[in-house]
Amino acid sequence: MRAARPLDDGDRERLLTGSHHDPHALLGAHPTEDGVLFRALRPYARAVTVVAKEMRAELNDDGDGLFSGVLPLRAVPEYSLLVRYGDDDAEPDELEIQDPYRFLPALGDLDLHLIGEGRHEELWKALGAQPMIHQNVTGTRFTVWAPNARGVRVSGDFTYWDGTSLPMRSLGSTGVWELFVPGIGEGALYKFDITRPDGSHTLRADPMARRTEVPPATASIVTESHHVWHDEEWMAHRADRPVHEAPFSVYEIHLASWRPGLTYRQLASQLPAYVKDLGFTHVELMPVAEHPFGGSWGYQVTGFYAPTSRMGTPDDFRYLVDALHRAGIGVLVDWVPAHFPKDDWALARFDGRPLYEPSAPQRAEHPDWGTLEFDYGRTEVRNFLVANAVYWCEEFHIDGLRVDAVASMLYLDYSREEGQWSPNERGGRENLDAVAFLQEMNATVYRRCPGVVTVAEESTAWNGVTRATHEVGPDGFGGLGFGLKWNMGWMHDSLDYVAKEPVHRKYHHGEMTFSMVYAYSENYVLPISHDEVVHGKRSLVSKMPGDWWQQRANARAYLGFMWAHPGKQLLFMGQEFAQGAEWSESHGPDWWVLDPSYGAEADHRGVRDLVRDLNTVYGSTPALWQRDTVPEGFSWVDGDAGEDNVFAFLRFDAAGSPLLAVSHFSPVVRHQYRLGVPEEFAAWTEVLNTDEARYGGSDVLNTEPLKPESVGTHGRPASIQLTLPPLATVWLRPS
Repeated sequence: MRAARPLDDGDRERLLTGSHHDPHALLGAHPTEDGVLFRALRPYARAVTVVAKEMRAELNDDGDGLFSGVLPLRAVPEYSLLVRYGDDDAEPDELEIQDPYRFLPALGDLDLHLIGEGRHEELWKALGAQPMIHQNVTGTRFTVWAPNARGVRVSGDFTYWDGTSLPMRSLGSTGVWELFVPGIGEGALYKFDITRPDGSHTLRADPMARRTEVPPATASIVTESHHVWHDEEWMAHRADRPVHEAPFSVYEIHLASWRPGLTYRQLASQLPAYVKDLGFTHVELMPVAEHPFGGSWGYQVTGFYAPTSRMGTPDDFRYLVDALHRAGIGVLVDWVPAHFPKDDWALARFDGRPLYEPSAPQRAEHPDWGTLEFDYGRTEVRNFLVANAVYWCEEFHIDGLRVDAVASMLYLDYSREEGQWSPNERGGRENLDAVAFLQEMNATVYRRCPGVVTVAEESTAWNGVTRATHEVGPDGFGGLGFGLKWNMGWMHDSLDYVAKEPVHRKYHHGEMTFSMVYAYSENYVLPISHDEVVHGKRSLVSKMPGDWWQQRANARAYLGFMWAHPGKQLLFMGQEFAQGAEWSESHGPDWWVLDPSYGAEADHRGVRDLVRDLNTVYGSTPALWQRDTVPEGFSWVDGDAGEDNVFAFLRFDAAGSPLLAVSHFSPVVRHQYRLGVPEEFAAWTEVLNTDEARYGGSDVLNTEPLKPESVGTHGRPASIQLTLPPLATVWLRPS
């Protein structure tokens, strides 16, 4: 063993302070004129020995945890390091390891090219922590994008959270740092120790982490999936019919509070059966990506690639999705690419400078939520988000993404006063980078994931939210490319109407009919979501006027109107059984009101029974969903009966078969109420009545088929006379 030439003082300092861009050039084994130079960085070690086939050679201690020596070899052998710890007074602890610095890069040139171009659609397979076999050795490849860093080191429970011994190498101009660490596998905790441009250090969770510690702990966890999917039939057929031409009835859920304390696997044994029994076609899960503050309901995400660990592992979440699919239930998740929190261990100023956020503070700060907006104009950031959308669909078999807060992304002046924003290059207020990102995300998801639907929560009148990206509208923009859009206008107008006392409703009749003026401008979802039953807005039934009976009757009539109105429907948990209290994420729905020992249990069960029947009739009646997005699927019978508080309209399926929906929002019975109907049908039969006694109503029904008379009404040559129950919706079909 010969002594190695000492490291250059600058290299030594950069290596020890975590500021060296190429530690592999200094550490590991390198051929020289005198033999093979071995150098290891093992802080706290007493000795390091090189072990090859029939050779053992202890390296010289160079101080500061550096060990080196030159062995008289012609070529670099297969070798390991025997590292001895302990002090003079204790039994030494020896550990044989593979040297991380004897391995070639474990990330290929194509991956680096795609990352640099911002076009790596499977980014999660290139960045983050990837267990693998590399050069016949088992370990984990760590990679991270940190272009402003002076150096990056891997720190974890396997280094006792001291990253000194595991500096990463920079892979050229891509800004990606890489290190393959032998012997590290699933379950290992890690972070990245980043040396900022000013020389200071920051310890960061992995932006690409696919598993995290349970909050408030913040470490990332090495993981890979072992789940075996059993939803082949669902996946094979989910694209058979376009979503906008299919039944689509959504039950929105906050998983952590649906039944508090349940794990993903425990939820899998209860949730699919409950949703299937009620007849919903899909569930929508409020954000499941990891978030540090439960009170954000998941809308302030720090782990975009990790299902929250509060309820189990990523494979446990896959198990839940699998169970829902096997029950015939589609799964949508809320996705939040509009902003991220400022936590100093997460994405904010990740490598010491603005990276995921715009560099201009005024542009970066989200004015409403105390968070940061993404820099959609940066290719790597856009890639991070587009790949994330694909990740949820491909890795977890998610059937749809409901994109949160789209309006806040689209407008530069969103919640900003004059002087707080700058116009785009066209002189307008549109965020052109965000528009391009949303178009790319939608186009990529629809190309890669057949049968998946994207849904926009967009609260303005932006033109073309659900228009194809290649179709340019009158504003000069291509469509955003979403499949569906939440109809916030319908939601606000209709809730405002039903909150009025019946005597005043005739003055607000247009609030219920106005939605049909623009009903076909987009492909709509009618949402009664979590946002409408919190923060003093009251639950759905509690918004209604009158005594308890009238409140429930109003709610039932409203649900009947909603299920018949053009557009898909979404209902937040707890509203299906007329929960009286607002939702709270700390205790979830008031399931106790369905306990048979509770005096009003029948009242709540009746509303839930109605929701089940609404979904059942809806699913078996193509007129209610097949032509949701075209005018041919709808016709007013009487949209002007404001004095009576009546709304009557026909829905048609593709073959022309109709359903007649009549909603009556007055607390009186109207006998022999005449409505015009198509003359070609011999009789009409009541198929649903929200006033049935079993729902908690007064049981005013139309029990016999109603035969049309040759009495012209509402512009039609034939008409029927029916009895309108108080505060009720009635559906009739030809018999």
